[in-house]
Amino acid sequence: MAQYNILVVDDSVFMRKIISDLISDNPQYNIIGTAKNGQEAIDQVKLLRPDAVTMDVEMPVMNGLDALQRIMAEQPTPVIMISSLTEEGAAETIKALEWGAVDFIRKPSGSISLDLYKVKQLLHEKLQMAVRTKLRSFQPIQQPTVAARINLAPLQVNKVSTLKQLDAKKTITECSPKFEHLIAIGTSTGGPRALHQVISNIPAGFPAPILIVQHMPPNFTKSLAQRLNDISQIQVVEAAEGDVLKTATAYVAPGGWHMIVYKDFNHTYKIKLTKEDPRSGHRPSVDALFESLLGLNELKRHIVLMTGMGSDGARGMLSLRQSGAATTIAESEETCVVYGMPRAAVEMQAAMHVLPQHGIAARLTQCVLP
Repeated sequence: MAQYNILVVDDSVFMRKIISDLISDNPQYNIIGTAKNGQEAIDQVKLLRPDAVTMDVEMPVMNGLDALQRIMAEQPTPVIMISSLTEEGAAETIKALEWGAVDFIRKPSGSISLDLYKVKQLLHEKLQMAVRTKLRSFQPIQQPTVAARINLAPLQVNKVSTLKQLDAKKTITECSPKFEHLIAIGTSTGGPRALHQVISNIPAGFPAPILIVQHMPPNFTKSLAQRLNDISQIQVVEAAEGDVLKTATAYVAPGGWHMIVYKDFNHTYKIKLTKEDPRSGHRPSVDALFESLLGLNELKRHIVLMTGMGSDGARGMLSLRQSGAATTIAESEETCVVYGMPRAAVEMQAAMHVLPQHGIAARLTQCVLP
């Protein structure tokens, strides 16, 4: 059995001990060292070259976010963030995932044996994924140039657009419950960074709603939606029961709930949240969302699967392709943190197009605004 070397970073001696013990309980993992702040972590990564790192966020001297950026720039190494369940902790975790962390896990309480058992299981699962992740030289997320943004026009119904319109403040008046196109995106491990890349490049006034399922627990999906809204030209919200779908708006499925779409008696498209059993171990499930779109043949449906473990969404994408979806896109292996969900779609021949992460927004824009 191959053995992988893990570096544990936390400013608390107690937490370093707990996390090290949880990891070491699996003989596949060897604690090669520990660090008590971000600067020590950078030095230890360069010296010891671990296969993966667990990193706390709040630490003295240098915090985990700053250390993460340095590590990804100087010695790219799979990093799993150890996150608190607070709102601030969730927001910082979303930033860490955008900046190169491969995944996160909530900080163990250290007081309840059942809690520690669950954390141990998750740690082992996420480390198994992390040590197999082939990180490439870390590149900043590609934002559209002025020329590219102009070329994304026209954005309005009358086909007239200017850079000033592209930069205009997002307002409710840009959003309409009338649309012909609908976009649905599913993603998991590596998803926050992939979503940042795609959603930040969707132009203002985009004449379609966007539905997003990211495998993530409650609280974190709210922070994800807020973060995407901050960096996007469209509105991004965490979905709520009964939300009316509108153009120029993206809806993120809340953690712990399946998100489905239905058409009411007024022919208005709305969101329904359910607590049905997890699908493929997930709630929200990408397949649950995709399958809810099967009967909406009057819409031009554009379906996307991006980086993530497993196969959630692949069967739903295949069913949508067979039922007449306008576009089905799988992220290519070259840009995936984990080439699992897109691979499953490609192997099932569910994907019409296989595109790198930075090409997905442009393709969607071309499909909706030919």
